[in-house]
Amino acid sequence: MPARAPRADAVVNRARIVSSARAALVASGGSVDGLRLQAVAKAAQVGQGTLYRHFPTREHLVAEVYRQEMGDLVQTVPALLAEHPPLRALELWLDRLLEYARVKRGVVAAIEASAWQNLYADNEKRLDHALQTLLDEGAGAGDVREDVDATDVILLLGALSRVPEGEWVARAHTLVTVILDGLRR
Repeated sequence: MPARAPRADAVVNRARIVSSARAALVASGGSVDGLRLQAVAKAAQVGQGTLYRHFPTREHLVAEVYRQEMGDLVQTVPALLAEHPPLRALELWLDRLLEYARVKRGVVAAIEASAWQNLYADNEKRLDHALQTLLDEGAGAGDVREDVDATDVILLLGALSRVPEGEWVARAHTLVTVILDGLRR
């Protein structure tokens, strides 16, 4: 028997919960320790029972925030390329990646290792493909080096995980600017 589609109000409630959780994670600098489910429910204007019906544990909620962040990041590529020259699209995408990386800092620690591996494996190829698309378009326009691929850039972006929280605002954008300068032809 096919699964019944969720009610419209349940879909709206779920979206508000995830949005509130994301806002709370950003406000806490990506710290999952600061994520209080009661505060998330209140901000989403739902009861705690509704929150727990959708997300039985904090880890389930944080995993959904992460999954949506990854999906949003990947889905921005076509629009960015349609609206901007390739190098500018790459720059804007990397700026968006900084927002994502800030949320992700706390996500990895909060999600059980096996769940994290499953979640990342589901999205890794999509993220690599999105970044490679941006690099290929930039190379095709003559703005980006042709000898660099998505794996190279992702390895460089790994430096973001070493930026102390108290220095994030001052250093994260500088690191991305250095990476962009190194990508220019």
